[in-house]
Amino acid sequence: MAGPDYDVEIKQLQATMKTIGQVLDLDAMRTEMADLGEQVAAPDLWDDQANATRVTGRLSALQGQMERFESLMSRIDDVAVLVELGQEEGDADSLAEADRELASIKQSVESLEVRTLLNGEYDAREALVTIRAGAGGVDAADFAEMLMRMYTRWAERQKYGVEVFDTSYAEEAGLKSATFAVHAPYAYGTLSVEAGTHRLVRISPFDNQGRRQTSFAAVEVVPVLEQTDEIEIPDEEIRVDVFRSGGPGGQSVNTTDSAVRLTHLPTGTVVSCQNEKSQLQNKASAMVVLKAKLLALKKAEEKAQLDGLRGDVQASWGDQMRNYVLNPYQIVKDLRTGHESGNPSTVFDGEIDDFLEAGIRWRRNSEKEDA
Repeated sequence: MAGPDYDVEIKQLQATMKTIGQVLDLDAMRTEMADLGEQVAAPDLWDDQANATRVTGRLSALQGQMERFESLMSRIDDVAVLVELGQEEGDADSLAEADRELASIKQSVESLEVRTLLNGEYDAREALVTIRAGAGGVDAADFAEMLMRMYTRWAERQKYGVEVFDTSYAEEAGLKSATFAVHAPYAYGTLSVEAGTHRLVRISPFDNQGRRQTSFAAVEVVPVLEQTDEIEIPDEEIRVDVFRSGGPGGQSVNTTDSAVRLTHLPTGTVVSCQNEKSQLQNKASAMVVLKAKLLALKKAEEKAQLDGLRGDVQASWGDQMRNYVLNPYQIVKDLRTGHESGNPSTVFDGEIDDFLEAGIRWRRNSEKEDA
């Protein structure tokens, strides 16, 4: 590669990073991190565990984003020095190393640049994710649990906080449904592309004859409400049911009726929470989930685009957005973007960034075509 080509590539990377920095608003991020740092240092932080989880999760996410940005800027500066020295001394090895580093940097910058595409009304919000087992019996329940682990492992890799609101276990194995929050900036914008029906094909571990089984699970993603959002729910529109929490196999989690189920009578929306110890805590958490789902419904109805916020969640044949095939071959393929991976085990272990980025770019291109 000729010298001027290095200069062009490096300047392009620097220009892209400048644009990304403007979109991220680094000064605002530093100000928010300082404020959150003061909150984390407060001795009474953990008196309110839900708030503490949100504060520490957001701080960790912002720190991670800042570190990624600053690390990339440093790497671009370092490779510029490496290129300069390699050219001055005619060192082919140094220039070869610069080639490899530039390729790696470009890939990392492209991943960070995806963040600049998240400019929808609610993209900057935290996310509430609900996973439900669909067609496929016990395999579908097991698949739902695999997906929940996939998303929570992804969040752990990103150092994002996860707060589980409800888990409804299936009788034999897996989950009937689960609802959890991902506490991080832009979690909704990032994970919203996961909404829809997911399909698993494998040799069923629950079939004595070792037959191949197809099962489905639905993923719903909605944005977490902020205090400025106007969602008022009259008491007479909500039915409150309390029940005893239960764990896998029917094992009792506690001996009091602390779990809470809320039903919004006008829409039929039902949410429940059983992961806190007190009925009051569970009711408050369930109300957070209910308001978030009602906001999604309200906005979707206004735009006549319910699938835009909640996704297609029929969880049955013919409407899947991603296939996870473990037999007779191994592949995970997104049917919207065409992106695929030949290593399902790493995908189920939370390595889904490539799928998320492809989904975000696909969504942006679709919006441009519809405009």
